[in-house]
Amino acid sequence: MRKILIVLAFLFAVIAIAFAILPMGTIGLIPAGLALLFSVLAFVKSSPEQKNIPKWLLVAATLTLIVIIARSFATDTVANDPEFEKTKIESKQEDLKDLEDL
Repeated sequence: MRKILIVLAFLFAVIAIAFAILPMGTIGLIPAGLALLFSVLAFVKSSPEQKNIPKWLLVAATLTLIVIIARSFATDTVANDPEFEKTKIESKQEDLKDLEDL
């Protein structure tokens, strides 16, 4: 039972890390929560000398959960670049002038 819980915790932790890296929003909370749950269960089921792997899985799941929650508070904004807009308009005018010359 302990090995199954460790494998499930590892699998969901890897999926949660992938969702945390990719721009998936808060959908990564589900595998991170499951990884946290399975790692806690594996930690409880383990004997004192076998708690090393579940402990590290618990740390990884917790950190991933924190990263996903922190990224949900960060807003993505697109700044308006007036120089680019000016260059684009000038380029369009030059193109029209070149077409008129033909």
